[in-house]
Amino acid sequence: NPRTDEFIFSTRDTHQLAEKEAIGKACAALIQPNQSIIIDAGTTCFHVARHLEDKPVQIVTNSLPVANLFAAASRVELLASGGVIYPRLGVLVGPLAVETFSKKIHVDVAVMSGGGITLESITNSHGLLIDIQLAMIRAAHKVIFCLDHTKFGRQSVLPLCGLDSVDTVVTDDRAPRDLVEQLRAKGLEIIIAPVHQNGNGAKA
Repeated sequence: NPRTDEFIFSTRDTHQLAEKEAIGKACAALIQPNQSIIIDAGTTCFHVARHLEDKPVQIVTNSLPVANLFAAASRVELLASGGVIYPRLGVLVGPLAVETFSKKIHVDVAVMSGGGITLESITNSHGLLIDIQLAMIRAAHKVIFCLDHTKFGRQSVLPLCGLDSVDTVVTDDRAPRDLVEQLRAKGLEIIIAPVHQNGNGAKA
């Protein structure tokens, strides 16, 4: 059911899978060894995490799939936030989660997700996550949003942040060129990740 699928992590992670994987790889390439990183609970952010497994980094997250991914990792130091488990999103939410990011954490980079981006703002459809995401943004020196092409020109239910809170957006090569250029004109760094179907270089 498309009305409920977006709220289930395992189902959402099958949407635009090739694009998410390409975005994850491109975003992970921006992360330097020994940096500290907040990783948001979005499915695209999970693909970023997958490409960080071989880097010596410190990760802070409220994502249960990300925490599980690094549970046995030897090169990654992981800090999971407190909070109440919300299984349909695979995420820790609530006052303890907000407090982790608002009072105790300062990091080099926040890797974030959202429901849509326009020339005015980034929005999200999950009200339980807005306060946590805002705290994540405030805790980071640099903010990167990972948004596949379906998020461009889309406005979700709730406002998350203005474009002045964002340093970089990583997207795939199907993002609308006109909107990409307009966002660049507003001062955003937009990184386009090429999407491939297979290993011989054929584009999706």
